[in-house]
Amino acid sequence: MRLATLLLANAAASAAYVVAGTDQAPLNDDANKPEEKFLIELGPDELRWVTEDEKWEIRRSGRMFFDITDDSYFGHDPVPTKQATFPSKPSHNSSIAPLLPLLSEEHMRDNLEKFSSFHTRYYKSEYGAQSSAWLLNRVNDTLNATGALEHGASVRHFEHPWGQHSIIATLPGNTNKTVVIGAHQDSINLFLPSILAAPGADDDGSGTVTILEAMRVLLSNSSHILSSGNMTNTLEFHWYSAEEGGLLGSQAIFSNYSREGRDVRAMLQQDMTGYVQGTLDAGEPESVGVITDYVSAPLTDFIKKIVNTYCSIGYVETRCGYACSDHASASKAGFPSAFVIESDFKRSDKRIHTTDDKLEYLSFSHMLQHARLTLGLAWELAMADFD
Repeated sequence: MRLATLLLANAAASAAYVVAGTDQAPLNDDANKPEEKFLIELGPDELRWVTEDEKWEIRRSGRMFFDITDDSYFGHDPVPTKQATFPSKPSHNSSIAPLLPLLSEEHMRDNLEKFSSFHTRYYKSEYGAQSSAWLLNRVNDTLNATGALEHGASVRHFEHPWGQHSIIATLPGNTNKTVVIGAHQDSINLFLPSILAAPGADDDGSGTVTILEAMRVLLSNSSHILSSGNMTNTLEFHWYSAEEGGLLGSQAIFSNYSREGRDVRAMLQQDMTGYVQGTLDAGEPESVGVITDYVSAPLTDFIKKIVNTYCSIGYVETRCGYACSDHASASKAGFPSAFVIESDFKRSDKRIHTTDDKLEYLSFSHMLQHARLTLGLAWELAMADFD
C-alpha cells in the first residue's frame, strides 16, 4: 500500500512513462483540454459527475457503480424486471451427473495460466484487446473441438469503442427464450490502470475459465444437446469487457437486448470463483457465496437448489451492494439475474485490483465447484419450460 500511495503521488510526473519491457504508454493529454467527466450511478438515486481519477478513487474505497455517461437508452431508470417462473427443483440429474466427472481442474489451470499472463487486461489497453482476441479464439476452439459449430453454435465479438470487445457464444435452442451465463474478462490495477500490471487471476480470470470449462463439458455430446428437439431454450455464454470501468460492456449488451426485445429468462454472473483461503482461515466451511441483494429472488432460490444438488459443498448467503458485477446490467434491463462468488463477501480475495492477484493463491478444486454449479444450472434451464 505504501508503494501504491507513492505511485499515486507521482502519477502526474509519470504521464509519459513507459513500462520497461512493454509497449504500452498512457497518452499525453493536451494541457489546455478540459478534463473529461463521467456520469456514474452509485445507487438508485445517487448520480455524480467525476473525473477518471475520481472513478478509481471511488473503486479503491470499495464502492461499485454504473458508468452511464454514454447510455442514452437507459440513463439511470431501470426497466421493471420481467416475471419468470423457475422449476420447483432440479430434474435432470440423470443427464448431468455423468458429465460432472468430465470437468477438469487441469483445463481451467491451463487456460488461466495463459489468461493471467497478459501484463493487464485493462479495457482501454492494447493488452486488453489482445487478451480478448485470445479468449475469442479459445472459445471458438472449444466449440470446434466439441463439434458444436456443426450444429449451429457460434461465437462473436460484441464490439465496443474502447477497443476490448465483449464475447458472446450462442448455443441455439428450439425457442428464443434465452439463458445467459456470464463472467467479465477485463482486469484492472486501481492504482495506475494504464501502467501497472493486473494479472486478474481471481478477478475475474477465475470466473472466465470456470464458465468456459462448464460450456466445454456441456457440449461434450453436442450432437445430442444441440440437435433439433433436444434443447428447449437458447443458451448464451458471455465474457464482458470493461466491468471494472462501471459495467460498461454488459450495459451495452443488455441495453441492446432490451431494445431488440430479446427474451432473456435468466442470467447468472460468475465473478471470482477461486479464492477460499480466507474462509478456511476464519474456521468456516468452504462454501459458494450466493448474493442476495439486488438480484432476482426466484432465480437465486433455484440456484441454491442447484448448489445442493450438484455441488459437494454448501452455500452461504451474502451481500455485495449496488452494481457490484455484471448481473446488475441484466437486472437494469429488466432481466432476472443472479450472482455467485467464491465465499461470503467479507472472506473474498483482498489481492484483487493489484499486481498480486495471482494464480498461486487460488484453489482449482473450489473453482471446480463453481463449474459444477454452472453446468447444472445451464442444463436445467436450457431444458426448462418457462411457460
